[in-house]
Amino acid sequence: MKKSNDIRTEELSQLFQGILQLKTEEECYQFFEDVCTINELRSIAQRFDVAVKLSKKQTYTEIEESTKASSATISRVNRALNYGKDGYRLVIERMKEEK
Repeated sequence: MKKSNDIRTEELSQLFQGILQLKTEEECYQFFEDVCTINELRSIAQRFDVAVKLSKKQTYTEIEESTKASSATISRVNRALNYGKDGYRLVIERMKEEK
């Protein structure tokens, strides 16, 4: 029996399989503009930007000023970077490798 907080569902797997079919940034824009609201996309983008800045050792104050993210958002992202599933780190490292 699945736990109620288990995010691994058939629907989410289907979504991720769909996302893995995207090949270009333009395809990502097309898909995510259909799937998410503008505010949802901006929130996700802001959290990822915060993660990138934290990985570059920027301070909370610098990040608040440059991203307009709340200290709660920065703290949540920092907690994910330090104690999460390493998803942010995986993507950030792969992006560094491509440059």
